Amino acid sequence: MDLDQEKQLVERARNDTGAFGELYDRYYNQIFGYILRRTANIGSAQDITSEVFYKAITNIGKFQWREIPFSAWLFRIATHEIANYSRKNKHKHFSLEEIADSLDIPNDSSIEDELIEAEAELIKHAEYLVLHKKLSGLSIKYQEVITLRFFENKQVKEIGEILGKQEGTVKSLLHRGLKKLRNLME
Repeated sequence: MDLDQEKQLVERARNDTGAFGELYDRYYNQIFGYILRRTANIGSAQDITSEVFYKAITNIGKFQWREIPFSAWLFRIATHEIANYSRKNKHKHFSLEEIADSLDIPNDSSIEDELIEAEAELIKHAEYLVLHKKLSGLSIKYQEVITLRFFENKQVKEIGEILGKQEGTVKSLLHRGLKKLRNLME
């Protein structure tokens, strides 16, 4: 979908919940994935994602088209909701039960194959959780730019649009944030 088509869809969504449903279907996975990578908690990510889309549908009348994807506005809402979540839940951790529930193991595998796959998934999750813990040790401004750049594969310009910052500022935050993260990982 190009920007003109998206603009028309957003305009329709102001008065048509079906059109908003199309936007929801188009962007839910991206927003949920971003929030999950920031919170490392499936239940919290689901709750925050719901709040993001609730705020989007209730405030779509205030949305101003600026020739950038609608997703930038959704990512901005998500970033604010993650910050609110972080302030309220500083001590919440990802449980092993949630990790196990999130494993995607094919049904036709043998038990041994399932165990091997589950172990590999747990190792990946454990490594991610270590990275997430270190990333969480950074200030929010660094968490936002690093997550958007390396987990959401956003370009510097788009990160600037999402966060309302200049491209040079985003580059500087990325550089300093990565340096701090490297120091924490050592």
